[in-house]
Amino acid sequence: MREVSISTDYIALGQFLKLAEIIDTGGMAKAFLAEVPIQVNGELDNRRGRKLYPGDEVAIEGYGRYQVVRP
Repeated sequence: MREVSISTDYIALGQFLKLAEIIDTGGMAKAFLAEVPIQVNGELDNRRGRKLYPGDEVAIEGYGRYQVVRP
């Protein structure tokens, strides 16, 4: 599982995808979320504004598993 470090209390799923280098720009998030199944803590979720907090796990089909962490 790959760790993605955030410096804030939470991060939106769309921003997370960019920070994790899965998409190149924030504008790509909507289309990506419409096409690729994503699970947050074991539940399917495609809302780009979904808040992710340290400790949350994100599984992206074809890309792997990630965990949100604080430095």
